[in-house]
Amino acid sequence: MKFQKRTSGNDSVLIHPPGFYIVAFTSLSFINVYFVFLAFVYSVTVIFNVLVIYIIVSDYRLHTPKFVAVINLAVIDLVLSSCVIPSMIKLFLSKDNFIPFNLCLLQMFIYYCFVTLESYALAVLAYDRLIAICFPLRQHSINNTRSMFVIIGIIWSVIIGAIIFTTSIMTSLSFCGSVQVFSYFCDYAPVFRLACNDNSLQWACASILSLVNLTGPLSFIILSYACILLVVFRMKTVERRLKALATCTEHLILVAIFYIPIMSIFFIGLFSSGIDPDLRVLSLSLSTCIPPCINPIIYSLKTKEIKTRVLALIHKVKITP
Repeated sequence: MKFQKRTSGNDSVLIHPPGFYIVAFTSLSFINVYFVFLAFVYSVTVIFNVLVIYIIVSDYRLHTPKFVAVINLAVIDLVLSSCVIPSMIKLFLSKDNFIPFNLCLLQMFIYYCFVTLESYALAVLAYDRLIAICFPLRQHSINNTRSMFVIIGIIWSVIIGAIIFTTSIMTSLSFCGSVQVFSYFCDYAPVFRLACNDNSLQWACASILSLVNLTGPLSFIILSYACILLVVFRMKTVERRLKALATCTEHLILVAIFYIPIMSIFFIGLFSSGIDPDLRVLSLSLSTCIPPCINPIIYSLKTKEIKTRVLALIHKVKITP
């Protein structure tokens, strides 16, 4: 492999390879079944997320802050799954695990941008429930469609800016040894660990942003539900309490699906050094691929407004000649 030499601003020579080799799942005997499963997951992800987006966009009655947040989550899920799953399937079908250097950085940017946005999208949905239950009389003045667009726009701008910075500093690294990335995509930490010069800046950015972007939204969600529970238990009738809590069930399921696998993998890796690397990568890939598939299904089944529109759409298709 021919390495490219580039000169940085301080006249030091940077060595960039033409690309990297994605190496994972080498010891798993059931990998053929797994990739068939991934193809099914991706198909379901695309169909249901596009369906949710179409239903909300086409029905003006659903143009509310809650469903703006739901569309935001659906778009993020579509991009996130499209960034990872097709490349994994291509790797399996073509047996070509090489990814060019610039394409590696692009995939790295898209993945971390949208997995971070997913975390904040769940926090935005928690904010919507917080305002609806804790401030019902002021709900429409505090949380309207315009303010929801502003909140989502600010989050996207900040996250995109932060991930552009963390991705761009990868170009200051030299790669003069192995170019094999042990992951299921062009992952940030496995790539910067291959560098033969100082990678402390990249390590610091990865550690700080991972901590902030996971624990920050999760802390907000926990605090939001603590406030919601305080308000709910002050309600006079059990019927009102159950009705208020019922509006939160789909969101709580999404939070559990997203955070429990990620946190479990993190703590198992932290306290257990004997875990099979291939199984760890497999678990990480599942924690990325499954939530975008399940999220729209949960909202289709648990949200009355979307469920009603889906049934109406199916009925319309059946009677159309």
